[in-house]
Amino acid sequence: MAQQETPELNPFAIDPSDELPVGLQLTWRLRALIATGRLASGERLPSVRRLAEWAGVNLNTVRAVYAGLEREGLVVSHQGQGTFVAEGVAAAAQLEQIATEALRRANEAGLSPRELAIVASACASMPGALDPATPEPEPALPDLAEESEAIEVRQELRRQIARLEAELAAYPVDLPRDLPTAPRRASAHIAGVEELEQTRDTLIAQLSAAQRAAEQRARRAGRERAQGASPLERAMSWWRHRL
Repeated sequence: MAQQETPELNPFAIDPSDELPVGLQLTWRLRALIATGRLASGERLPSVRRLAEWAGVNLNTVRAVYAGLEREGLVVSHQGQGTFVAEGVAAAAQLEQIATEALRRANEAGLSPRELAIVASACASMPGALDPATPEPEPALPDLAEESEAIEVRQELRRQIARLEAELAAYPVDLPRDLPTAPRRASAHIAGVEELEQTRDTLIAQLSAAQRAAEQRARRAGRERAQGASPLERAMSWWRHRL
């Protein structure tokens, strides 16, 4: 017996039972495609009628969605030609990777995507949520005599730190955010041996974690290639095959 193919799921189908209004659901999907660069500047969006059919909503809902995106400067409409992604819209492809990784971790913890979105939105709206940590008070400068005795040790530590930082630069997206970091000073100072050792040891831990994360990311990428494209990539593929 011939094996039946799994039918493609329409990535633009809206859930009318969701607590979010259907127009907002559709707006967020289009904004995600634009924000990640899946829909590039100058690219044409589907016609109002076609997107209404795909999403299962009425024409006025799509018109309102496009009008809202245009007010935000994300799209532009040209009479008789259609609606296009506006020129110069900033996009960040890493947003999709960050989002899918957060969803994966939430799923492993038994949490729903909606709970994750609600908490992330609530945290982001709290005053000072994204402010940097308060710097530690600056210690007194080390004794100059003691400093002169430790100069060779400090120079060697600085060489080690420079080498580790150069190696760590090769892993810009793989450094876990929950790792400890070396103390940061608000103003210039002479670093002592203990502080340099702490910086070196912190960089060693960060490099080790980044290397493990890179290996895990490579394995995940291999699994994703085997399983298919990412969610937004699948959405665009589904879209373009029907244009």
